[in-house]
Amino acid sequence: MEHLINKKVKNIEISGIRKFSNLVAGKKDMLSLTIGQPDFPTPLHIKEAAKHAIDANFTSYTHNAGDLDLRTAASSFVHKKYGLTYQPETEVIVTTGASEAIDIAFRTILEEGVEVILPGPVYPGYEPIITLSGAVPVYADIRENAFRFTKDIIEKYVTDKTRCIVLPYPSNPTGVSLSQQEIMDIAAFLEDKEIFVLADEIYSELIYDQEHVSIAKYLREKTIVINGLSKSHSMTGWRIGLLYAPKYLSEQILKVHQYNVTCASSISQRAAYEALTTGIDDAIPMREDYKKRRNYIFNRLSTLGLDVVMPDGAFYFFIKVPIPHMNSFEFCLDLVEKVNLAVVPGSAFSPLGEGYFRISFAYSMETLEEACNRLELYLTTPTN
Repeated sequence: MEHLINKKVKNIEISGIRKFSNLVAGKKDMLSLTIGQPDFPTPLHIKEAAKHAIDANFTSYTHNAGDLDLRTAASSFVHKKYGLTYQPETEVIVTTGASEAIDIAFRTILEEGVEVILPGPVYPGYEPIITLSGAVPVYADIRENAFRFTKDIIEKYVTDKTRCIVLPYPSNPTGVSLSQQEIMDIAAFLEDKEIFVLADEIYSELIYDQEHVSIAKYLREKTIVINGLSKSHSMTGWRIGLLYAPKYLSEQILKVHQYNVTCASSISQRAAYEALTTGIDDAIPMREDYKKRRNYIFNRLSTLGLDVVMPDGAFYFFIKVPIPHMNSFEFCLDLVEKVNLAVVPGSAFSPLGEGYFRISFAYSMETLEEACNRLELYLTTPTN
């Protein structure tokens, strides 16, 4: 019966991030910087709100789009933080994580044969959904532009088949963000074109040296904003994503969401409400700590002579493989075997990620110091 399985499903692969993480799991004395999992606990007041929801029997279905109180809080959050205006009744959808938000957005706007332009290297979670939707992923090479997906690069890849452009900033895996002027330039270029923008802003609260700017501020009617609480409030396991889109789009996306999951977890929604109201600034102390770690890692990597771009946000470095005769997978496997250090091969982030590796600094300073020591040991051992 295997031959009857959808060929598109058979042709996609498990995320390269998880593949490598699983490969090294359980190895003795292994130090892993592979997963983008905040090392902070979910704030106590958020956990207490979830406990109260259980005790109050808030355990039934909510509105398909999410509890209205939560949607109102989510609307208020992006207005206060980023100057965006969305009507909570019709333009906000609470999803089961940002991943589901990406899925239902793509399945709503994509059709067989249309193209989606993505920056390469890029997070691996987009391409499989694009492919399953019958569309064609088109990778725009941003490697020689300090990983910045700017208007000048985008316009080289636009065709009459282009249906959507993915703007994932701050970026996983590079940590790079875009300036207000760069965002405005992209918006101006797309203003007269029938092209959607999927703005994945899950790391919007983790940006270090500038303010986060959403393209939805300038291109609202064509933009679907994806956000959530996994990174900003260390709530990865709670699975709460947020999708913002103009009414004509959101009412269609809601159909797909309804038949996909019905609604997000009611308990998680009450926790999310607490996060977006009382905890509106919960990300600030986490961000300050990440910034210290970022600066430490950058100094260590620079001292080792590695080719690396300073990340503006998120908690990743994307580093050029320093051993000329090795591809990214071989290099990462060699690190595991020789110094018990696990990082992610750049090839996990599209073919344009080949030749690089990603490290996450969402780990304690003690762990990061030891990781840098092991990387230094590896690079200064003559056999390498």
